[in-house]
Amino acid sequence: MATHLYRLGRWAFHRRRRVALLWAAVLAAVMLGAVGAADGPDDSSSMPGTEAQRAFDLIDQRFPGAEADGADARIVFVAPHGHKVTEPASRAAIDTLVTTVSRGPQVADVVGPFGGGATGGGSGGETGAGSGVDRGVSEDGGTAYATVTYTVSDDDLGDGARQTLTDAVRQARDAGAGLTVEAGGSAVSKDPGDGIGEALGIVVAAVVLLITFGSLAAAGLPLITAAVGVGASIAGITALAATFGLPGTTAELAMMLGIAVGIDYALFVVSRYREERGEGHAPGEAAGRAVGTAGSAVVFAGLTVVIALTGLSVVGVPFLTKMGLTAAGTVVTAVLVALTLVPAVLGFWPDAVLARRVRKGGAKRPGGPARSGRGSGERENAGSRWARLVRRHPVPVLVATVAALGALALPVADMHLGMPGDEAKSTGTTERRAYDDLARGFGPGFNGPLTVVVDATHAHDPKAAVAAVSDELAGTPGVVSVSPARFNAEGDTAVLSATPSTAPTSRQTGDLVHTIRHERPAIESATGATFDVTGTTALNIDVARKMQDALVPYLAVVVGLAFLLLLVVFRSLLVPLKAALGFLLSVLASLGAVVAVFQQGHGAGLLGVDETGPIMSTMPIFLVGIVFGLAMDYEVFLVSRTREAYVHGEEPGQAIVTGFRHSARVVTAAALIMMAVFGGFMTGGDTMVKMVGFGLASAVLFDAVVVRMAFVPAVLALLGRAAWWLPRPLERVLPRVDVEGASLGGGRPGLAVAPDGGRRDTQHV
Repeated sequence: MATHLYRLGRWAFHRRRRVALLWAAVLAAVMLGAVGAADGPDDSSSMPGTEAQRAFDLIDQRFPGAEADGADARIVFVAPHGHKVTEPASRAAIDTLVTTVSRGPQVADVVGPFGGGATGGGSGGETGAGSGVDRGVSEDGGTAYATVTYTVSDDDLGDGARQTLTDAVRQARDAGAGLTVEAGGSAVSKDPGDGIGEALGIVVAAVVLLITFGSLAAAGLPLITAAVGVGASIAGITALAATFGLPGTTAELAMMLGIAVGIDYALFVVSRYREERGEGHAPGEAAGRAVGTAGSAVVFAGLTVVIALTGLSVVGVPFLTKMGLTAAGTVVTAVLVALTLVPAVLGFWPDAVLARRVRKGGAKRPGGPARSGRGSGERENAGSRWARLVRRHPVPVLVATVAALGALALPVADMHLGMPGDEAKSTGTTERRAYDDLARGFGPGFNGPLTVVVDATHAHDPKAAVAAVSDELAGTPGVVSVSPARFNAEGDTAVLSATPSTAPTSRQTGDLVHTIRHERPAIESATGATFDVTGTTALNIDVARKMQDALVPYLAVVVGLAFLLLLVVFRSLLVPLKAALGFLLSVLASLGAVVAVFQQGHGAGLLGVDETGPIMSTMPIFLVGIVFGLAMDYEVFLVSRTREAYVHGEEPGQAIVTGFRHSARVVTAAALIMMAVFGGFMTGGDTMVKMVGFGLASAVLFDAVVVRMAFVPAVLALLGRAAWWLPRPLERVLPRVDVEGASLGGGRPGLAVAPDGGRRDTQHV
């Protein structure tokens, strides 16, 4: 492999104009396709294999057109202390708001709190004031709500519709009745964020690169090439979104990973190019060697990321599979950019990325001093000094790292998965205040009712059977109320709404859903009707269970496949095992940190988290997939340099020092960049975005700094030569891939690499 990549690197360097034009053509083509492409579907929450989804499908079948896809809003009114919303002044203000909103654009229907409603589209219909039962008013009369549905989804909702809603809410507040008016729902305008955090992350990345390389050109090249790769990938996803049904979230994950690996891979190649130039190699030769060695590590690191992302398909959730596959395509693009565009750009300005001392003629000549080891002429740096310290004290370092990461991982045992809603938002948002007002006025379970779909097609008396199911539900501990049944046209299927006594994301509500389902066989046997529990709350509970059940199989798949891949890369049995164990330590520690902050509340105030709650259901799966890829990047780049030194004649302990001398600074820089990029998400106002940013940033910190910089050298030092041991049966069947670039020569006279990966002195050949 190293030989083929060496030739590719030289070809790209010398055919730089052709390579640059090819990438420019690809970028232009996909962008042109994206401009004229139809939009992809809205983000789908379909969860095949869950009871909640099965019930949703039954509703679609038995109640055609009942499940609207339009945006919605819920407007909440709270009377002043000691007053009621039914008083004339308050009622008049509420009726005026309902009428105003109903006349707004794209409105399908408005239902007021006093039992009536108005048809949208400017009909100006009656609000229903004074008619019917006041179903939208709390028992104490202090709180009421109105619901608004729109003809389009929240993505397609126009600014005029949102402004009409906002103006109506403001007018109701100023009407003189003293009402507190808040609004929630998908139609409420969301704050898109100012992007300061993300921009700051990119700035920090640029500063880290500048400090690492000491050259503006070397710092800018990884950013530019990463931007090309991400731009091509996102444009390609946009162009194919409608054809393959790709939701908008696929591009978000692809962009996040594209930036991460794009910078990392270019950083690895540029760093190795500078080293080769420092050894005195000509620019074209240095580019070829950089791609042949660091490029080999990039290829296998990229393969591990692709394995982790495509492994999302084992979860069995369509939108996760699509997100994983599109992100994997972005990673492949980043690898191709690093192998071709990076050496091509180096060909245009071969000396610009070099350190000042090298540009002034301080480079070594080929065949000069040995490339590593004490007395070799190589200067000590922080990486080599740290490696020597760990080499002298491997046991204390190993015990300390395992103990620290193990302690951080303890909160994982208490992890509660769910899907935080408006209750997790800042109290400064109207959505959160609306949620709190409804919980106080109608009970905490009002924000998350359970929908029960009763299929009475085989019951002797469908209405009696539905009534019996309703009575059983009403008598279940934890259920506050059950709504009247709504039958379909055929009268054989009904929908009920059961309101829990606890909040949607509480453990008690999850227990209630499981209790209802556990007692279902007896109810179905007595009534002859079957029923399923669904609704947003039940769907979130089912998703959490599905994700939790899929986490261990997913870990087994990605870690197992990556173990086999690293077995081929390093031709060692213990090094891949060590890499897998180190990753498990870092990912469990990062999950523990997320639970400690966002669920248990330790230090939550420092991050601006107003309300703790469950951990987002998809968070562990995404954390495992993304961090696994980045962790293997660092593992392959760091350990391949150590093995390279070993196969070129150094003793195992000295090989660790040499590997860290050349790689520690680059890996640390890559980790700092990723922490800055991911940390930028923590500056947003949304708790879930903060959770993702914090989880990814802490995972990179634990893996790159603690595991790769302390755990890995400590284990290698303890293992010695055994670290590179491979049983003979495996040695015979495993393919040879020369990731270390042994076939390219090490620049050391008299040393060649034997076909079995060993070392021999060419002076005696």
